[in-house]
Amino acid sequence: MESAEILSEHQLKATGCRIGILDLMIESGNALSENEIREKLESSFDRTTFYRSFKTLDEHGIIHKIVVDSQVVKYELDKSITNRKQHAHFYCKVCDAVQCIDVAEIPEVVVPKHYKIYEVELVLKGKCDKCSEMKSTRVQ
Repeated sequence: MESAEILSEHQLKATGCRIGILDLMIESGNALSENEIREKLESSFDRTTFYRSFKTLDEHGIIHKIVVDSQVVKYELDKSITNRKQHAHFYCKVCDAVQCIDVAEIPEVVVPKHYKIYEVELVLKGKCDKCSEMKSTRVQ
């Protein structure tokens, strides 16, 4: 799906910044941080425009946050756009990459009575295949 089409379906104006962010995320195929996206756009847009656009995409459910830990937050296109099913995320502790991992089944979690689970986020942490091939990489 094209960026302009995604924005149109969410009744959002197709601004250059929004299209730039979405194009990068579609092209990447991996979760990216705000800084990674901003760097790849090479400061094509001023800081305020970038963050307003980013916030709008998040608020409209076009992208969503993946919280790896208190210092690492990445974003990916929402599964309603990518047509992905429930999946896990793999975080490489060496290169900071986050990739989607298809899982056959998310483990069932039993919660106390009267608790309601609305969604489950599963983040696996380790060393990706590229970093595993490198002999000198150390896990943090």
